[in-house]
Amino acid sequence: MTQRLRVGVIGCGVIAEVMHLPHLNDLDDLFELRAVCDISRDKAEACARRFGAPAVFESWEEMLATETLDAIFVLTSGSHAPAAIAAARAGVHVLVEKPMCLNLDEGHAMLEAAREGGIQLMVGTMKRYDPAYERMLELLPDAGELRLIRVTTLESPFQPYVEGYPMEPAMPGPPELVAELRAADERRLAAALPDADDETRFCYRWMLLDNLVHELNALRGALGEPEVVKYAELSPRVVNLSLVFGGVECHLSWVDLPGMARYSQELAFYGLDRRVILTLPSPYLRGHPSQLAVEGAGARGDSHSWRTVETVSYVEAFKRELLEFHAAIREQRPPRTDVIDGLHDVALCHAIARVHLSGEPVRNPSEFGTQVQA
Repeated sequence: MTQRLRVGVIGCGVIAEVMHLPHLNDLDDLFELRAVCDISRDKAEACARRFGAPAVFESWEEMLATETLDAIFVLTSGSHAPAAIAAARAGVHVLVEKPMCLNLDEGHAMLEAAREGGIQLMVGTMKRYDPAYERMLELLPDAGELRLIRVTTLESPFQPYVEGYPMEPAMPGPPELVAELRAADERRLAAALPDADDETRFCYRWMLLDNLVHELNALRGALGEPEVVKYAELSPRVVNLSLVFGGVECHLSWVDLPGMARYSQELAFYGLDRRVILTLPSPYLRGHPSQLAVEGAGARGDSHSWRTVETVSYVEAFKRELLEFHAAIREQRPPRTDVIDGLHDVALCHAIARVHLSGEPVRNPSEFGTQVQA
């Protein structure tokens, strides 16, 4: 393989236009954009013109059959399993946006296909590549000193954050195909939670797999696998969770506040002598750094304390994610957020939904079964 990877992009929605396609162009010494694909041909053609892709497709099946590619990016809404599995079987490396998939069965199939195809399958939980997050890992209180973890996300409308970018207008695909894809995802959700009510399935799909998967993945990356989900309250407006990591309570709150574009996400780790607070901006802002605050004390219990605030880097997490993907392929090693990591996330989201339904805690919630050994 040459150093420059020949890439096809499946899905030309907001996150493709705002982040992935511009960064692929920026990193044109590492990636060669060969094709774009969207169920709306008009949208695909518009993005191809703007980002310099020579080939346009409405079907990812046709793209994989026609183009010679080293890697694909699966950036569509819904499950990414079908395209990822097909690419892996063709020996093509894969980066999928979150959610990786909608149930564990198709997640296992993705893992098997990646192993059989000898390819790297990476999940786009990009906050793990945020420079401030990586710096946070160096500064966390020691395990024996940590007393509380608190995560708070205030969701807000994303449109104001992207209105300053050159964006192609929304161009929906054929109504019959859109309906078919939605019905397929409903079947996947029913397989994941067969006894759940419609609202719980909605929350599992959109609040957990689509939103809180980032917070859960960041916690897992910092602390390892959770021991238990103690409590879960899910609704389309508010989510409250109680988990335990290494014997330490973690309280997580997510709330949808559509009244104003004031997105805020904070991960706070409280120890006896140190507090570390990571504040992340809207993920739709390019080059907007996360803020890392560190608070410390003098002699334990006295009045002396200090606080520093670090701006670690202006390099975008999405761009660093692409650098990791390229390096993993070149070095023939799994990326940090690989398919197994993604399976743990799906399993954890599934366990949280079960706790919400039953009211009973679930131990080892991110274990994803024994059908395929890690």
